Amino acid sequence: MEFEIVTHSQRLAEICQQASHKPFLMLDTEFVRTRTLYARLGLIQMFDGETLALVDPVEIDDLTPLWDLLKDKSVTKVLHACGEDLEVFQHYAGCMPTPMIDTQIMAAFLGYGLSTGFAKLVSDYLGVELDKGESRTDWMARPLSDKQLDYAAADVHYLFPLFEKLQAELAQTEWTDAAYQESTLAVRKREKQPDAEQAYRDIKNAWQLNPKQLAILKMAAKWRLEEARKRDLAVNFVVHELSLWKLARFGLRSKEQMLKEAFDPREVQRHGGKLLRFTYLADDLPADEYPEVITRLMDYPGYKQIFKLLKDEVKEASEESGLMPEFLASKKQLNQLLSWKWKKGCAPECKPDVVQGWRGKLLEARFMSVLEK
Repeated sequence: MEFEIVTHSQRLAEICQQASHKPFLMLDTEFVRTRTLYARLGLIQMFDGETLALVDPVEIDDLTPLWDLLKDKSVTKVLHACGEDLEVFQHYAGCMPTPMIDTQIMAAFLGYGLSTGFAKLVSDYLGVELDKGESRTDWMARPLSDKQLDYAAADVHYLFPLFEKLQAELAQTEWTDAAYQESTLAVRKREKQPDAEQAYRDIKNAWQLNPKQLAILKMAAKWRLEEARKRDLAVNFVVHELSLWKLARFGLRSKEQMLKEAFDPREVQRHGGKLLRFTYLADDLPADEYPEVITRLMDYPGYKQIFKLLKDEVKEASEESGLMPEFLASKKQLNQLLSWKWKKGCAPECKPDVVQGWRGKLLEARFMSVLEK
């Protein structure tokens, strides 16, 4: 397995120029995420079938040639379990690899579970046992060890023949277009940035709060997310989620009350004044500007029975198609369907993913039959 370490912009530009004439480019990233909101990019691996390059973003200031290649629609980018890689590209490049296909998704259309790891597929299809011992290593350390470099190179070196085998096997089925659709959907989901105005809805047990309490929570959660983005700090390292909920639930009005409610003293010291301000601001807010009470789907009449009927339809579709039930429709997707029905009145412009595209062909008629009853 031959590879080169790229530490200069000129060499990166040459490799990207060569790759721009190839039909496929294998991609992977190595990163570190501990207390930060955004992953810290430690290495980018790329392999066009000819040159395997380990691009060092710590040494190279200008990665523009690579970012341009990500947007080159004549080159299909191939990744495995691409979710976090897409977040990295979105943050550092401001764009996504387009077009893109994920080998984990390809394998799911061939009967594998959606979370099947790269090592498992390499073992099954290529007969190679990969050493995954460096997966939790420090990719920001320099110099990187030979073991780290070999591990990183293997991720794209074996990705190429794995992709070719999956592609050939998919071609014998009806699922090739669906695999590309699903990969594009993964990109679209990762492009969406969380809306700070709606951050309060993701706070655990927010549904327990009344409208005025939700007004406090909404302001506090928005501030926390904006602060996390500004400081590149994971949200719970700004202020813990439970602290926001307690602030709103009990309408706390002093730092002493915060400490009695078991707030972290460092939270109180650093942000106590800002958080308490939201309680007082809610006092001056007209009631018609309070958020609506959050109604959980499980509180709707018949939720459990209808959810079970939908699951039964998924099971039947799974048996007919050969695809795993959780891949066809996850619990989250079924809840999105019910939310669309009960909260949005089946508005056509808001159709959830589970009744669109390849899933729609398999499931829409089944699901609508259940919902209409």
